[in-house]
Amino acid sequence: MMNILIVEDNTDINHMIKNYLMKAGYHCEQAFSGTEALMYFQMNTYDLIILDLMLPGMTGESLLENIRQSSDLPVIILTAKDTLDSKVEVLGAGADDYLCKPFELEELLARVQVQLRKRNKNNYENITFKNLILNQSLYDGFIDHQPLHLTKHEYLILELLMKNIKRVFTKQEIYEYVWNDDYYGDDKTINVHISNIRKKIKQYTNDEYIKTVWGIGFKMAE
Repeated sequence: MMNILIVEDNTDINHMIKNYLMKAGYHCEQAFSGTEALMYFQMNTYDLIILDLMLPGMTGESLLENIRQSSDLPVIILTAKDTLDSKVEVLGAGADDYLCKPFELEELLARVQVQLRKRNKNNYENITFKNLILNQSLYDGFIDHQPLHLTKHEYLILELLMKNIKRVFTKQEIYEYVWNDDYYGDDKTINVHISNIRKKIKQYTNDEYIKTVWGIGFKMAE
């Protein structure tokens, strides 16, 4: 049974989510502060975390940063902050999905199912392009056996491009594949992640790996 950690200081919302997800067949544990959630995360194993941002003890942003230092497990953010800047900031920090309050439990469940399906893919074959190897079991890329330490979103961008090296992908296609969300012309998120990937690759080689196709999007540089 999949184990989900719900981090939400509002008792009613926390219990509501737990009861709904348990009826859907998931095992749920509850934390009501950031510090409590960090303790549970360090002591237990989870398949997914549902995380509120405004928490006592430790903010959701700080907790997410701690999680990403050692784990790539899916994190779905729940928050009342509904501005584009807030969304870009949280996704850029490593969240896998973002749901604004108030939300429907049916939509939350659908997003949970999507993230768990992504995580539990059984195709772990390496993908290779030039000297870059994408290891699907480690969720990381390697150049000459040197790890790139990719974030979850950086990995998924490379996965999409490297599986289709001759194809140009639009920013909308990349965003919808990686974040599993509708695209609203948010170029900043894509550009920042592409730039970060290029910087990590450039540590080990000056070869171009990702080509910008102006006015369209990105592809692997053959």
